[in-house]
Amino acid sequence: MAQSNSTPQKIAITIVKAYQRWLSPLLGSNCRFNPTCSFYAIEAINHHGVIKGCWLAGKRILKCHPLNAGGHDPVPLSKKEK
Repeated sequence: MAQSNSTPQKIAITIVKAYQRWLSPLLGSNCRFNPTCSFYAIEAINHHGVIKGCWLAGKRILKCHPLNAGGHDPVPLSKKEK
């Protein structure tokens, strides 16, 4: 059953999609993770809500540095999904 997003979720996801559309192409393909950080952010916001989703996305972005090899890093399941 599909869950509809709240207004704050829709706003946060719109901001991420605007980044994907307008800024990401200018920065080039540099992501070391799969899924990319912006797709991770959207999925985290969808599954966990705005506050926890943005927290998870922020933690993910902080892991993006030359000392981290990257790789597959999915969004953790919410308590409802376990």
